[in-house]
Amino acid sequence: SNMIVRDGGVPGVVIRLGKPFAKVELLDATTLRCGGGASGILVSSTARDAGIGGVEFLRSIPGTVGGFVRMNGGAYGRETKDILVECEVVLRSGARQVLAVEQLGYTYRHSTLPEGCVVVSATFHGHAEDPAVIQAEMDRIAAAREESQPLRSKTGGSTFKNPPGHKAWALIDAAGCRGLRISDAQVSEKHCNFLLNLGSATSAEIEALGEEVRARVRAHSGVTLEWEIQRVG
Repeated sequence: SNMIVRDGGVPGVVIRLGKPFAKVELLDATTLRCGGGASGILVSSTARDAGIGGVEFLRSIPGTVGGFVRMNGGAYGRETKDILVECEVVLRSGARQVLAVEQLGYTYRHSTLPEGCVVVSATFHGHAEDPAVIQAEMDRIAAAREESQPLRSKTGGSTFKNPPGHKAWALIDAAGCRGLRISDAQVSEKHCNFLLNLGSATSAEIEALGEEVRARVRAHSGVTLEWEIQRVG
């Protein structure tokens, strides 16, 4: 999720954290330590079962803890920086380092994590809450996402960052890009900030469609959209 791997592949080693990095453990009544490979659904469900509120928004982000920490992932008015205490990373040198949230330079969908490091765990802090209240909020978030986003389509997720004072989807819609296609790459008609692969689109076509959307938005509104999806390779 949140990534386009270009058609030529990646000139290097790709690290995928396996099951040992997908564990979530309770440290105290309001704190969780989560492996870098743990999904947002697992983290939020574990928090619910332990009566820890404030973590529900992770239910709606289709990614893992390492990605949340890297890009300050967020949804429905909450961001990773609001719940993160610290994270543990492995540097390119192989050294392990613990970084407090204050050291990560968080802004909207951005961090200053060391280049090339791997997030192997993160500690999240919430607040005491009735599990039934937490479940109700998770259900509300799931329903809102189902209603507004193309969940059952091939998509990398939200494509562009929201510019200050604007919603990316609204700018894209106003520029006439809803449903715009290049081959099998299409701007979602359900949510304009999602690019879809209708079947056989290449990464180059998806990226080209994104650049065409950026050009049209810039010409229509004067606003330059920034990519939220990471393009690698």
